[in-house]
Amino acid sequence: MVLLLKGIWATFRVRQTSAGTFSSHAIRLAALAATLLLASCAQRGTITVFPAAADISPPLKIYVGSTRTPDDELDEQTNPRSDQLHFARYDVSVPPDREPGEISFPKRYSPPDPTTDFLVSTEMHYATVTGFRSEIGQALARNGREAVVFVHGYNNTLAEGLYRFAQLGHDLRIPGVLVHYSWPSRANVLAYAYDRDSVLFARDGFEKLLGDLSAAGAERIIIVAHSMGSELVMETLRQMAIGANTNVMRRVAGVVLISPDLDVDVFRSEAARIGTLPQPFVIFTSRRDRVLALGALLSGESERLGNLQDTASLESLDLTVVDVSAVSEGTGHFVPGTSAALLTLFGQESRLLDALASDQSGRTGLVSYLVLSAQGATRIVLAPAMAATAP
Repeated sequence: MVLLLKGIWATFRVRQTSAGTFSSHAIRLAALAATLLLASCAQRGTITVFPAAADISPPLKIYVGSTRTPDDELDEQTNPRSDQLHFARYDVSVPPDREPGEISFPKRYSPPDPTTDFLVSTEMHYATVTGFRSEIGQALARNGREAVVFVHGYNNTLAEGLYRFAQLGHDLRIPGVLVHYSWPSRANVLAYAYDRDSVLFARDGFEKLLGDLSAAGAERIIIVAHSMGSELVMETLRQMAIGANTNVMRRVAGVVLISPDLDVDVFRSEAARIGTLPQPFVIFTSRRDRVLALGALLSGESERLGNLQDTASLESLDLTVVDVSAVSEGTGHFVPGTSAALLTLFGQESRLLDALASDQSGRTGLVSYLVLSAQGATRIVLAPAMAATAP
């Protein structure tokens, strides 16, 4: 680890000034990169099948559409991209002994513990799209024909995206059928450029998955994306608009982008090409997001959509920006999903999207907030206490 951090410093080191000091830009970049690499050294998530976990905690059924190579593991020599869309179902057991927002994996060389670990009680793979559509169609019929699709972000394994969605589904009591789109991230903190290319590679697979859900009987599809997954969602919606895929587009009943790792100008261009954005359309931002701060520096920009400080450039768009800077902790890159306070408040509402899109006079009961509106956009600034203040 020491050698790795020294390598980062050497990589981002710049010419010293006459005073013998490094540029603040280089220092910030090296510090942010070191923070992320230290976090990446933690144990990675893998699928652990443990049928007995279902006896401890009722599992959540999560359907998966993936453009990853089957049996993709954390191997830098293996190309995780697959030209085929693969289908599966994982019954995920969420351990009862945990705090809201927390995810824990089985410890190495220790038996799984369903009281503390996220585990899979049942794993099923579908040989054909027909089998997938048939089963998910039955699930949709039992759940109001509504599907909630989660798209993970940069540097994620299949298991990490799956367990994160299970955590969100459990802690927020998300209704409907849960579906995870697992795109082929390299799952390596140093593979940022590879993952950006994988987002473009995965657009067709995501559009096909949305089409399969529609064909299976989904009447409402809510899309929740995190980080770089937000670019995948926007690119796919743009692609569907260009291709006049109105049958599926009209079923997209809401979009939530959490800490979107997306260029602001690119987002505005995509939104313009899409035309009418699905409603509600919600963006969670944090000015204290360290991951996006690094992404902005690597991209040669001042900020990304997810840590945007001035929302004036979004005012012509029909969307809601929720600023969670005041309650951000750690890297600040997944606050709505990891903040125990926010999860508790959001969990009191039957539907997070409906709550955010409802009357904004202070009666939704989510949390104290300040509402700033300009033309089409609405900005909601959340506060950790019952007295919201302006940023």
